[in-house]
Amino acid sequence: MNMDENLFETVAQRTLEFLATTLEEAGDFEVDLENGVLTVEVDDVGTFLVNKHAPLRQIWYSSPISGATHYAFDAEAGAWVSTRGGDDLAKVLSTDFAAGPGVTLPALNFS
Repeated sequence: MNMDENLFETVAQRTLEFLATTLEEAGDFEVDLENGVLTVEVDDVGTFLVNKHAPLRQIWYSSPISGATHYAFDAEAGAWVSTRGGDDLAKVLSTDFAAGPGVTLPALNFS
């Protein structure tokens, strides 16, 4: 989907704020959201990063579990979908946090 800059900023910021709140409530790890970058430090696992990439209108995710991936927003699905394979960011995050820190995240819905 080709999104204008204002819509991207709104949807991306809402996504990051939602993730920050959800992750803070879900586990015992450091969560920091600053300047469009969400950092989650998990002892004995590593650092997870989720950030806005405005030039491409994408969310970028870096994980010590699954590696790095870029996501574009699919308005019909109400989801951030991988630009390399179509995986849903919500499912990848849930899988990574279950495998890494052993945390079950509640249903993540970005619509």
